[in-house]
Parts: sequence; structure tokens; C-alpha cells
Amino acid sequence: MTDNKYKYVIVGAGLAGATAVENIRKLDPDVSILLIGREKHLPYHRPPLSKKLWAGKVTVGDIKIQAQDFYDANNIIVELNTEIAALDIPGKAVTSIANVDYEYEKLLIATGAVPRKLEIPGGNLSGVVYYRDLDDFIRLRQAAVVNSTAVVIGGGYIGPEIAASLHENGVDVTLVIRGKYPAKKILPKTVGFALSYKYTNRGIKILTDDEPVSIEKTDENYITATKNGAHLTSDIVVVGVGVLPDVPWAQKMGLEFDNGLLVNEFLQTSVPDIYAAGDIANYPDKTLGFRRRVEHWDNAFHQGITAGKNMAGANESYDYLPYFFSDFFDFGFEAVGEVDSRLETYTDWQEENVKGVIYYLKNNQVRGVMMVNIWSQVDAAREIIRKGGKITVGDLRGAIK
Repeated sequence: MTDNKYKYVIVGAGLAGATAVENIRKLDPDVSILLIGREKHLPYHRPPLSKKLWAGKVTVGDIKIQAQDFYDANNIIVELNTEIAALDIPGKAVTSIANVDYEYEKLLIATGAVPRKLEIPGGNLSGVVYYRDLDDFIRLRQAAVVNSTAVVIGGGYIGPEIAASLHENGVDVTLVIRGKYPAKKILPKTVGFALSYKYTNRGIKILTDDEPVSIEKTDENYITATKNGAHLTSDIVVVGVGVLPDVPWAQKMGLEFDNGLLVNEFLQTSVPDIYAAGDIANYPDKTLGFRRRVEHWDNAFHQGITAGKNMAGANESYDYLPYFFSDFFDFGFEAVGEVDSRLETYTDWQEENVKGVIYYLKNNQVRGVMMVNIWSQVDAAREIIRKGGKITVGDLRGAIK
């Protein structure tokens, strides 16, 4: 037994966890809440780490979700620099790596995701940046001086985003990607090649259909060798090749797992008093009709709301259809639904490859929508997806402007 007893324990001080805490407190104003975070920082928003912080549009202080005063005023205990190592389901407790036990009545696991590592010689070298958190930004921002050189590995979201931000801060960038163009999983071929041209036209070198096979550290720099025979010398190596749900201790202790912790419509795991939200939660998407795990800001925010409310007794179904967004230089977009380049696509351009809407279809039904440099139309896109039914190209032309 332990003196550390709380009605609510939230493991994971990211957006989902911090939002859950706020919503628990709205419904349950007096009871004890513990928020446990592995990092040394109070909860913060992650999207600025690869975008606005680099452009100087916000500061590190601006990206906090709440200041310490909020937690103090609401009697919320925050334990930072604390990593959980074990879960005792019968005993309703979690244990930190420092062997401290925390008992709960309701538990939320919102530990997010961890970067996927390169399993190559030199993949774990000190100084190779697996870009994910605020400390990564601080370290990389200090190293990214004008006229320095960087090799960025990964063609999904983080790789192209950070390549653009480094370039705009005077760094000579080489981007190494497995596909033929950046963001291959979501962009149709013609759009992807147009995006690739935007990068190369600005001076970023892109090695396509390639990947690193080793990284070597010398006294002054790094040498990255690739499958196709390139040897790239750089001051900086940044890796963004995807993430994995960060739940080893929870999975090990018996919670049902399949590409994330399996949750029901109320975000409860296979143990009803344990909830999961954010990047780690594999949830039933009612609109799309299948389970999925979403690694984006909007989903973490809204699942945090629902999980917090439900832990406090609201019993609300999570039927929200989250959107996601990114900026690759001047190619900015908001997207919702099943955005998968393997689907049939229809592009309704106002200006080709610059401004317009990409529709993703399966069996003549709209499954996803990407709006390129068209803003504040996510609800309209959601309505088209939810409406369902067979649709023609004529129906889509000009449907979103």
C-alpha cells in the first residue's frame, strides 16, 4: 500500500493527458488528480516544434497548454521527470522506475508515441536527433546555424517539415526518403512530384528511393551512407521515420493491444477503469467504419476531452472525426477522414498543385478530403464524408471552395 492515493491518475503529460485533467476538474471539482509526465516540461503543444517555433512566430513559453498557476489553482498534482515502469491491475496502482507506487480509482494512459529508431550501424549515435519533443527542438535549434549542413531522413510528415524549417533558417539540407516524393502515403503522384519540385527548386537536395545503411561520427561531423551509394557529410542528422505507441508496461501487464491499446467508444481499455487517449489509442471510428490509431493534435485534444469527461462519469461516445494539418513550405493543408494515396483520388484545383481540394474515394464514396491552401472548411469536408452514398465527379466539382 502507498500514501500516494488519487481518484484520478493520468500517465502522460501531453495534450491528451493535460486536456483530460482540465475536463475531469470541470465535472469533479474537489477530488485528487495526479498528472505524471516523463519530460521535465509542463504539457505543451507539439505542432510548433517543426513549424512556428522555427519561424519565430511563437516562443517556447507560448506553447505551454497551461501554466503552473493553473495546476496549483485547481489542486492538480504534477509529477514531471517521472516514468512509469509497471501497472498492477488488481491492485489499481502504477509504479515508476524510481519504484514509487501511485494508486488510482480511475487511470488514463496517454503516453503518446516514441520515435521509431533506425536499426543500422550508428543509428543510436549520440547527437543523431530523433525529432519528437521540446528538448529535441532546443538542441537542434542551437545546432542549426546559418551555412551548417543537415541530413534529414524520412519522407512522411516530420522529415519534410523539419527540412523546410532548417532550410528557411539558412541550413543546407539533404532529404533522404524511401519513396519517389515526400508524403507519398497521402499525396497522389502528380501532387507529390509537384511538392518535390517545390523543395528542389528552393535548393533542398532530395535522394529518392533511398535510405541510410550506416551513420558514422567523426571529430567534426557525421557521414551517412545510403543504400544507393551516397556518402553524405553533415553537421546534423535528423531522423523522422515514424513513431510507435509508447505502452510497453501497459501491454505487458495484460491490456489488450493491437497497434495501440484497444479502446471502446468510451475510450475504455479492456479494463473498464483504465482509459487510453491520444496517439496510443486504437479506437472504433464510427464514421469510417473501422478501427484506427491517429497520431495528430486534433485527435489527442478531443480524445482528451472525452476521456476526462468519461472518467468523471459522463459516459459520452467518442464519435468525432479528427482532422490533421501540415505545412511544406507554401503547400499548407488541412485534411480529414481516410487520406490514403492508395485510394482513387479526384483533384478539384483552383490553381493546380497550389490551391484546391483532393478527394479520396472508395467505391464512389468520399472517404477523405484534403484542402490545400483552403482554410476553415473542415466541417464542410466532414459533412461530405458523413453523408456517404455514391457520388460523381460532377457532385464534387466546386463542392468546397
